[in-house]
Amino acid sequence: MSSYDLLSEPIRKYISEQGWDQLRPIQNSAIHKILTTSNNYILSAKTASGKTEAAFLPILTQVDFSKQGVQVLYISPLIALINDQFKRIEQLCEYLDISVTKWHGEASQSSKKRLIKNPSGIVLITPESLEAMFCNRSHEIPHLFSNLKFIVIDEIHYFDGTNRGIQLNSLLYRIKKESRSNFRLIGLSATIGNIDSIKKMGGQPESTKVLRDPTSKPTSILFKFFKDNGGGINIELYKDLFKETYTSRSLIFPNSRGKVEEITHYLLKISQKGNLHSNFFAHHSSIDKSLREYIENFAKTNTVSPFTICCTSTLELGIDIGSIDKVIQIDSTFNIASLIQRIGRSGRKQGQHSSVVLYHTNSWFLLQSIAIWELNLLGIIDSKSTSFYPFDILIHQMLSIIRSKNGILKIDLLNYLLEDYAFDSCTKEDIELILNSLLEQDILEITGQEILISLKGEYLVNSKDFYSVFESESMYKVIYQNNVIGELPLSPALKLDNKFLLASRVWHIVLIEHESKKIVVQAAKSGDKPTFYGNGIDISHIIKEKMLEILISNQNYDYLDSSSLEELDIIRKEFGSYKLTNYKIDRPVKHSASKTVIYMFSSSKITRTLSLFLDFNNIKNDINDLENTLSLDRIQTAELYRVFIKFNKDSQFLYSFIENLIESNPNILDFTKWGKYLPIKYKVKLLLNEYYDIQNTLDFLNTINLLENLD
Repeated sequence: MSSYDLLSEPIRKYISEQGWDQLRPIQNSAIHKILTTSNNYILSAKTASGKTEAAFLPILTQVDFSKQGVQVLYISPLIALINDQFKRIEQLCEYLDISVTKWHGEASQSSKKRLIKNPSGIVLITPESLEAMFCNRSHEIPHLFSNLKFIVIDEIHYFDGTNRGIQLNSLLYRIKKESRSNFRLIGLSATIGNIDSIKKMGGQPESTKVLRDPTSKPTSILFKFFKDNGGGINIELYKDLFKETYTSRSLIFPNSRGKVEEITHYLLKISQKGNLHSNFFAHHSSIDKSLREYIENFAKTNTVSPFTICCTSTLELGIDIGSIDKVIQIDSTFNIASLIQRIGRSGRKQGQHSSVVLYHTNSWFLLQSIAIWELNLLGIIDSKSTSFYPFDILIHQMLSIIRSKNGILKIDLLNYLLEDYAFDSCTKEDIELILNSLLEQDILEITGQEILISLKGEYLVNSKDFYSVFESESMYKVIYQNNVIGELPLSPALKLDNKFLLASRVWHIVLIEHESKKIVVQAAKSGDKPTFYGNGIDISHIIKEKMLEILISNQNYDYLDSSSLEELDIIRKEFGSYKLTNYKIDRPVKHSASKTVIYMFSSSKITRTLSLFLDFNNIKNDINDLENTLSLDRIQTAELYRVFIKFNKDSQFLYSFIENLIESNPNILDFTKWGKYLPIKYKVKLLLNEYYDIQNTLDFLNTINLLENLD
């Protein structure tokens, strides 16, 4: 029997009325597997391949929606993605008379009340709103989910190897435990790196299968090079960028919010000088939601006029903004998956190809982009390192469980957490020590054998920020004529009379109200791009190794323009004198009169770990993240080898060194929202796991061959 024939008659009728010629490959495969087995499935296919329908067509066929309770829970990383998918799922479900409810901070209270009164159909939710549901409506969980049949996780790769992913996995366990439902899990993704890791979502890796559609979309790609000489605005690049985009429907992806504003501003200026259209928009998380939605709707509904949206990762995921002709990347992405997601935004209509232009402003970004693209052509996707020590998220979930139950026996809490597959790397001793630490800090209190949230703890768990496990920037609303245009973090650059760019316009600060966190502005003519702060970027080892492989090869790449070819030739000649032959082990060492520079070509974590060890041995050093180098005072290569051998012997002492580092500078743990409440030994483990990699650094040092410049 064909996949189409397995579908229910109303679904087949719906497909016919939509005028679909045929089911797509991932849909055929998913329909057959979901309807004929009891496995969980991860559906992996390129963007715009019909993954949402691949999940929901068989689900809607199999599930009896006349039964009481929520039958399907759709979980997304973004509210905007929920709002977008709601329209697609609602259209299908209206036809079948199945209710669909959005449940997040921006959703209507009336629809939530209707769901609580009569739980049914499909619910679309974020992990944070699910967390809030456990904290504030825990008594409703069995009522809502006791008959739950499927959980669909959209963009599942987004959660893999992250704190949000650990939180979500714990919430999945808690749904199963509290509602006693035996749901199946369907994950959707265009990019899967670590299959073994992603299959652990839901706690049943052995019965979770991956369905892949290996078909790749034809891609027209061109690399361009405009060297940034540190002289400010790269106006020649912007002129070329304008030519590339002004007659098309384009997305431009720089790597920062500040760069988004700068690029949009200059494209608008160029267009205005030529009396051409003004459809150039900035789109990022600091722009007010209503403005972002206006831009998205303009892109989706405008079928005639060209436009350009300059954006961050806010438009990297699958929000529907209609047909895009071209995707532009400014300098290299930091991983393979991100480039694949961005490329997939163009040519989304069946039969179209993706058109991509990558601009680069220095040789290292160029080299990194070539490495990422070549790895993509080989079908390789770098994966995030999965956290082995989720102690900070353990604290969060511990508090959430206690709050949701209004107190719990100590033995029950221990057993609850030991059974939670999100924390399978945590031992009973770990849980008890962390629990005792929270009691000592007066965040929890104990009455008899029952653990309760203390008054001090209530302050934490009752905060609106409790539901998310990531630390948010403290933001100030930017107000123009009583309208909110966006948000900015307060930085030294934001002072009275200063000017800055936001929402592709220039603003002059006339008032800063610290108590209400408001920045009042007037329109201005010129200003600086705003400063935003974020976490450091980790580049994987496979990308860095590939960069070295490209450097020591003589392969030409037909997607490079003449300037890119010239720049690649220059950097190849620069490293040619090292006589590098093996990209796996050879590493260049450059000596000058005052310093020694090691070109690591290793993961960011390995470079940081070696730097940490040098600090431990009082060897002053500096990291250049872009060039992935370690610079230290002039040292002979033979002495470097002795330092590396010492690392083998002394690496265990790094634990006590980091302990002193944390105690002298607690802000070093600012990357983790809950890590500050851990006992010191777990703080050390957390920091080592998040930023360093001792074992892989040891392996790296035991294999590398340092080669000096022979000129």
